[in-house]
Amino acid sequence: MASKAELDLQNRKKLPILTSPDQDTMGERGIRDRHVTANGKMEVEQIISRKLHLKQAAEHLKSDLMKQLDCHVNDFMDCLIEESGCLEPAPVLPSDKESRKLSKQSRTAASQGKVFVCRRSLLDELFEVNHIRTIYHMFIALLVLFILSTLVVDFIDEGRLVLDFDLLVFAFGQLPLVVCTWLCMFVSVLVVPYSLLHLWASRYPTCRHPGLWSGLLGCLFLLHQVLGLGFLPATVVLRNGLPPASRFIIIMEQVRLVMKAHSFVRESVPRVLAAQKDKNHALAIPQLSQYLYFLFAPTLIYRDNYPRNPYIRWSYVATKFSQVLGCLFYAYYVFVRLCIPQFRNISTQIFDPRAMVLCIFNSILPGVLVLFLAFFAFLHCWLNAFAEMLRFGDRMFYKDWWNSTSFANYYRTWNVVVHDWLYYYAYRDFLWLTEKRFRTGAMLFVFTVSAGVHEYILAICFGFFYPVLFCLFMCFGMMFNFILHDRRKGPIWNIIMWTSLFLGQGVIICLYSQEWYAQQYCPIQQPNVLDLLRPRSWTCHGTAPHAGHSGRS
Repeated sequence: MASKAELDLQNRKKLPILTSPDQDTMGERGIRDRHVTANGKMEVEQIISRKLHLKQAAEHLKSDLMKQLDCHVNDFMDCLIEESGCLEPAPVLPSDKESRKLSKQSRTAASQGKVFVCRRSLLDELFEVNHIRTIYHMFIALLVLFILSTLVVDFIDEGRLVLDFDLLVFAFGQLPLVVCTWLCMFVSVLVVPYSLLHLWASRYPTCRHPGLWSGLLGCLFLLHQVLGLGFLPATVVLRNGLPPASRFIIIMEQVRLVMKAHSFVRESVPRVLAAQKDKNHALAIPQLSQYLYFLFAPTLIYRDNYPRNPYIRWSYVATKFSQVLGCLFYAYYVFVRLCIPQFRNISTQIFDPRAMVLCIFNSILPGVLVLFLAFFAFLHCWLNAFAEMLRFGDRMFYKDWWNSTSFANYYRTWNVVVHDWLYYYAYRDFLWLTEKRFRTGAMLFVFTVSAGVHEYILAICFGFFYPVLFCLFMCFGMMFNFILHDRRKGPIWNIIMWTSLFLGQGVIICLYSQEWYAQQYCPIQQPNVLDLLRPRSWTCHGTAPHAGHSGRS
């Protein structure tokens, strides 16, 4: 029995196991599900690797196609150059006479001076870039903060909003006298130089003593420049006690008109002399309308004709004048919030080296803001507004001075209008007089003229002589012009240039502000020459006056 039972068990194990179709389907699905769950990560990685492989293959194919295309283009251009060389006729060498004529024409074209072309101002092009325009928006936001801080402080101090702008009213006082003085200067510079030039040119060809005639009218022109445009406006400013901004208007217009009159005569006289030598040419005297246009044009280099734009964009003019007005209020808030609270009582304190150092560094921010505002308001907005109204095409009043890596480049690009006048009528004329033997002397002469005129403007406008700017020009400016020259390249030199510029602005604002308040606090009733030349801030330790221009100026 036991052996029979074992045989039955063995036969059962050998029989196949029978299952239903549903059981087979469920089993296969479970196996596939377990396979996907286990290998899903592996399949995703394989797909990613395939995509990367395809991308690399496409990049290799792209580079191969570009190389082949470049080779084909180079071969085609080489063949084209060879074929064009075969078609070119043999060059004909000019004769000695023609070569001398061509060299003379090239020298004449190079010595004609500045060439005017139609071009936009650099900031107008840069403001089309959103990144640069955002910097402009930052300055507007800073102006809004200045306005808010002033209104809040005035409301806390006075219990009401103070909107009297007393500093602006004081600075631009006696405007009717300013307008009358400007009209007299403008009429004189319109009539006298043109009349003298016309009289000299009309009688010069038939005059028996042309040298004496030229010297006589030249002395009359210099007399008008020195007395009519120099001494008389300065006398009006000083005797009537005009405030600083009103003085600034008259003195700046005085300097501008003197430079324009000089350019008009300097450019017209050689043409008359050339026409006198060449009998076939008629006498070329500029028309009065051309001279009148030049007096208003935003340039100091005279030409009979300038490139003109086809129409006037009055919306652009309105925008520029509104920006000038905005810069004026911006400067007002800079002085009210940053300068006056700092310097109002500083002249009453005993001199302290620590206080002086802090004063200079605290003056860097308002000094830099005033520098930017003066550049943007005058060199960009004011000149572009007049250029647009006159359809004046050449708008390169400045270049990218902010990228300068040397002070030599900064001097050339900061104010192109004045630089052109100094280069053509001071530097080049000095070299012509000395037969190009003293280039260093010519540069020194230009620096002296520029520094002297800048110091003259500040001395008349502020009412005291304190040659801080002159010393900065002649000492540090001249030194940096040779040390930080055009060979200095790289970002580090641009940083050095900006650091020196910032520090110089802080020195100017600090020292001139101290002297201004010292003149107010320690007046001298009958000053002698030494008192006028000696800075009052070195000896003044008085008390601040209680009466003033609303306590702000």
